[in-house]
Amino acid sequence: MRMYTSKISLTFLLLACFTKAPLAADIVSAKSIGMELARDIANESVMACRKDGYHVSAVVVDRYGLVRASLRDDLAARFTLEIAERKANMTVMAWANSGQFKKSRPDIRQELNHIDGLIVMEGGIKIVAGGYNLGAVGVSGAPGGEKDAVCATKALAKLQERIEFSVD
Repeated sequence: MRMYTSKISLTFLLLACFTKAPLAADIVSAKSIGMELARDIANESVMACRKDGYHVSAVVVDRYGLVRASLRDDLAARFTLEIAERKANMTVMAWANSGQFKKSRPDIRQELNHIDGLIVMEGGIKIVAGGYNLGAVGVSGAPGGEKDAVCATKALAKLQERIEFSVD
């Protein structure tokens, strides 16, 4: 009887240990884009468009759609900030560049444009490092979303080495 009781006690002890131990899903860690890198991506995006004669705004959001940096060029319209943020959010939501998503999903474009914080337009580019989704940059203000996307792409290309090393 004593051995049987010991086995039961051991079973309850082990069960208690496992039920009290945190599960792997209890703690989530994720890499996010830092303020300095986000600021520099926004700045480089605005400067790339400025070189082409366009006055734009750029907004960088993290992988959760939280604004990490925003910058409006001196002569950019005030609404370009909101549009740039909504383009970046669309990119994070779809995890595809906003222009690519616009072309691939015209069937739900109108519905998504009614969701606060999203807009289906070209000009949102994802930020990826080491296969990890860090966030997105949205640009608005150039004459056409394809030009906004080019400015964001130039900025990411200029900072690519720094972006890649940021996730190590």
